[in-house]
Amino acid sequence: MSHQTARPEPGRPIRVLIVDDHAMVADGIRALLETYDDIDVIGTLRDGQDAIDRCADLSPDVILLDLNMPRMNGLQATEILRERHPDIAVLILSMHDAPEYVATAMRHGAAGYCLKDQPSDEIRRAIDMVVAGNRYLCPGAEEALEPAADGSEPLTSREQTILLLLAKGRSNKEVAHDLDISVRTVETHRKNLKRKLGISSTAGLTRYALEHGVLQGTGLLH
Repeated sequence: MSHQTARPEPGRPIRVLIVDDHAMVADGIRALLETYDDIDVIGTLRDGQDAIDRCADLSPDVILLDLNMPRMNGLQATEILRERHPDIAVLILSMHDAPEYVATAMRHGAAGYCLKDQPSDEIRRAIDMVVAGNRYLCPGAEEALEPAADGSEPLTSREQTILLLLAKGRSNKEVAHDLDISVRTVETHRKNLKRKLGISSTAGLTRYALEHGVLQGTGLLH
């Protein structure tokens, strides 16, 4: 699985943005990465909302993003960052190695999942892989991405939100306005919804939402 990322020009350092609400952790990772001449740590931010607000100005190649943060967690931030900046790789840097954490992060659009207690050279390898457009998973995490027993793909929280709005009769343009994303991004989500659910029409999506209680806010897929 590869991600659409813009590789740095030859000779330019990899621009890395660290987002973690624990200052000691962020400073420690920054110190590790600054030992590499070809990595430029362009900043450390404290939560996902800060990352979204500052991303366009800072123009990172890779964002190292913690999962558990105030205001906006890493999963929500990853989805929005991937929508608005598909050329930037989001690398989750977490202390949690449980398969469900890894799988959920990757479903939300992360290019990789790295553990905070890994050696600095492994974190460096993760950065190199996602910048090159490849997926990185921490050792032992591959089984987390095995498909469900029925072969289905779970919907992300963003896809569930878009399904709800479409089922309420909102147009692509209205959904884009509501979520502050582009119409093209909504169209991509709509295609992914149809593919994942095996549904060929918008009417079918509405019917699915009705049958599964989406319009009553009872959730959808895990």
